[in-house]
Parts: sequence; structure tokens; C-alpha cells
Amino acid sequence: MDTKRLILFLIFSFSILMLWDGWQRESAPPTMGTQNVQTVNPTGKTAQPVAALPHSDAFTLPAGQKIHVKTDMVEAIIDTQGGDLRHLELLHHKATDNKDKNFVLFDDQSLSHLYIAQSGLIGNGLPNHKAAFVTEKSDYSLEQGQDKLEVRLTWKNEAGLQVAKIYTFHRGSYVTDLRYELHNASGQAVDASAYFQIVHDSLSSKGSAMMPTFSGAAYFTEGDKYKKLKFDEMKKSNLSKNATDGWIGMVQHYFASAWILKSGTSREFYTKDLGNNLYSAGEVTSLGSVAPGATSQIDARLFAGPQEQKHLKEVAPGLEYTVDYGWLTVIATPLFWVLTTIQSLVHNWGVAIILLTVLLKLIFFPLSAASYKSMAHMRKVAPRLQQIKERYGDDREKLHKAMMELYKTEKINPMGGCLPILVQIPVFIALYWVLLGSVEMRHAPFILWIKDLSATDPYYVLPILMGLTMIIQSSLNPPPPDPVQAKVMKIMPVAFSVFFFFFPAGLVLYWLVNNILSIAQQWAINRSIEGASKGAKA
Repeated sequence: MDTKRLILFLIFSFSILMLWDGWQRESAPPTMGTQNVQTVNPTGKTAQPVAALPHSDAFTLPAGQKIHVKTDMVEAIIDTQGGDLRHLELLHHKATDNKDKNFVLFDDQSLSHLYIAQSGLIGNGLPNHKAAFVTEKSDYSLEQGQDKLEVRLTWKNEAGLQVAKIYTFHRGSYVTDLRYELHNASGQAVDASAYFQIVHDSLSSKGSAMMPTFSGAAYFTEGDKYKKLKFDEMKKSNLSKNATDGWIGMVQHYFASAWILKSGTSREFYTKDLGNNLYSAGEVTSLGSVAPGATSQIDARLFAGPQEQKHLKEVAPGLEYTVDYGWLTVIATPLFWVLTTIQSLVHNWGVAIILLTVLLKLIFFPLSAASYKSMAHMRKVAPRLQQIKERYGDDREKLHKAMMELYKTEKINPMGGCLPILVQIPVFIALYWVLLGSVEMRHAPFILWIKDLSATDPYYVLPILMGLTMIIQSSLNPPPPDPVQAKVMKIMPVAFSVFFFFFPAGLVLYWLVNNILSIAQQWAINRSIEGASKGAKA
């Protein structure tokens, strides 16, 4: 196998692996169902079915009084109409396109870009997310010395049912507790269930055309593990899944939200197509029968924030899988741990990427050396291969036999340069997903003009340098004898550079450093073999 075919084979193999990995990540079949089944919890309480959830032909979002909440982590707006969490601004993360503003995760300003958290009670006369609540004040702020902030909304009807909906925000946390307290002063028993859902549109948060990312629903149980649900799948069929643990929510690039009930509590996970490109994902559970004069309560937690891996495991089991590395998780997870360990020492993500690349190059040095030695030997015999091709012309059988004899005489394995590199490809793909999916890299500066490693290089310096290194690499290999093949090899570095114009700077930095180290290693091996060959001739 000549050098041109070797390189094309490697590129083809890498592309196939990338496509397969992407297909596995985005197209894995979810566990779906269409039957609504009542859920019975361990205490014998029966939850209302999902069909009992409030529904209307056209999705509407009526507005009431706005309750403003500010903590050290978020600024939130709760609407008294339903007690929905309508707006959530992350104070420690900047907007994607404007670093002078904070990133807004939840928002209700446009139905085409809607993302809110809703909850309510199901039962005769009980308040759902369309009911009107009241509150004592409209502004809440977490003061110095306070560890938590409570926002209390109340509702009651003429029959004597009283409900308190209590949000509790915590210092240093993206988790908000929500409690429903139902007091029955009506004189007759009330069967009650509670639901908690997240509503999201299907048009926003999809990433770019060159770097598409997953946006949709996801849930986790110990039995089924982590499952993703695309909006297209939710449109075709509603989810109905019984469980006693886990969570359900929405996932997008870098950020996630999830409703979490206490483990052991029976619940039914569901998704619904609300129309107008809007979808809900949530869970329903039972409060049981509340006797006259009795009070019942249900607690839930809402996580809404960045996918910071060091905190996700602490919030709920399985939430760390929202940072989805697909089938390469077993490789990507330790790579991310090494990367964060290096960053904790150097305090610069760009420097950490460089040092991790150097470390990986050292680990794979023996494999790379074997590959480059094989390429160097191929480069040495390239003139003789050309003579053989000219001698036998179109006689493929004789040409192949003569080439095999040459390889045998020179003790060259034509696949020797390919196999060592193929072994490394899964590691490269895993690191690719680590750099692409880590919110820790978002808006992380490197040096000089690189202010955000998760964004493209604003002046395209890194992609151009990477293209130059690819040209240098190709010059270290013997030129293909076919003029057409030679032109392809010249165009390839330019074409790859154009693709990297749209890649995050952190990814391009990794490839650039890897190319520079490969050039140095290949150049040294080429000189060594050429020197040995000259010595043998002398």
C-alpha cells in the first residue's frame, strides 16, 4: 500500500468512525410507549394517569404577577399564574453571542423559543399550572449570611381546599426545591396527584450546521440507564414509563434541566406533543387520598444549570450522563479527569489541552514510531516502486507480485503504518467529544486573541497553522506517482483547514499541537532511516 492510499484509508476510517459515533449518540432507539398506565406506589397510593393532565387544543401561556428572585447563582422569575418558573438567568455563565449579558436558560418571551418549568396538582378542584396563586411580595433576594431563600405561593378555593407551593433556592447551587402542601378543609376526602414538567420548543438550541448538538428530552432510571428522546420521536409517540427512581428533563449543549423525585417514590415519566413545535417532558406521582382536616405534601427538586461534571453526580445519579460521550464514555471519562487535573495545576484550559496532547503523544510514542518507520521505509523504496509500475504498466497481477517481492526483500509491512494509527483513533475521537461537550471550556480564554476555546478562532490563525502543518506532514511522505493522486494530496490540507475554520478553537489547538509533535517525530525517524541507508551503501 503506497503512502497516498494509506493516508486516504486512514481518513476514510476516521470518517466512518466519526459517523458511526454520531449515529450511535443521536439515533439510539429510545424506550417508547403509548399506553397510559396507572402507577401504584409502595404505600398503595394510586396516581392519576397522564391522561388526566390539563390539556387544551392550543398551547397558551397566560401571565400573572411576576415574582423576581435573586441568589448568588441565578436570577429567576416565577409567575403567579400557575406558579411556573418562567425565567432563569445564570449569573456565572455569559450569553453565547454577547458576553456582556448573562446566559438565559429558561425564558417565556417567545413561543418559538420557549423553555419553562411547570408543576401542578391533579384532582377534583385542585390547582394545576393554569391556576392563579398569590404571594406576599414580588421581590426576593438571598442576603449575606443566608444559605437558602424561600418563596411561598398560596391558593385556596371556596370548598375549603388550601395549597401552598413553596420554592426553596440554595446558596451555591443550581438545584431548587419545590414543595406542595395540601390542606383539606372541605369536609370530604380528596384523591390527589402531582405532576412536574418542563416545556421546551423544538427549534432552538440545536447548535450550528457544522457542529450540530443534541437538544431534546432525556430520562434516567437504574434499570434503563440514560435515554435520550428527540423531539421528532416525541411527536410520533408519547412516552409512558413507570419507575421508582431516576429523573426526567431536557438536555441541550452545555446545559440541562431535570425534575427529581425522592428515590422509592413511584412515578410515571411522560412526554407530550403540545403543538406549535412545543413539547413537555415530566413525571406524575400520587399524594394519595387526603382525608378531611388532613394535610399532605410532596417534595421535588429541580436542577437547571450547566453540565459541570464535578457537581452533576452530587445532584442525582445518572445526571452526569447528560454530558454524553456515547460509546466512547469509558475512554472519554478518564481523559476528562486528566484534563481537569492538569487544568487545576496550570489554571489555563488551553495549556491543559497542550499538555494532555503531549501526554497522549508520549503514551502512543511506540505505536507512532512504528507507523512512521513504516512510512519512512515506504518513502525510501518509492522510486523503485515507481520503476516497477512503469515496467509492468496495466498488468495488475505482475505488478502486485513484483511489489510484494520488493516489500519482502526490504522487510516492509505495507500495513505497518496503518494499524498503529487505527489503534489511536478511538482515543482521538473520545478527546474530540470531551473538548466539544465540556461546559468548563465554554468562554475559557487561552492566550492573546483566543478568548473562548469553545468558539471558533476569530482570526482563523489556528486553522491556517494547522493547514500548514498538514502540508509539511504530506511533504515528509513520498509523493504519489500518479499526477491526479498528487493533486489530491495537495488539495487535502486546504480542504481540511476549511473544515477547521468552523471548529471550536480548543479542538483546533489539540489537532495543531498533535500535528507539530507528529512532524517532529516523523522528521527525526526519516533522518535516522535515511542516515542508516547511506551508511549501508557506503
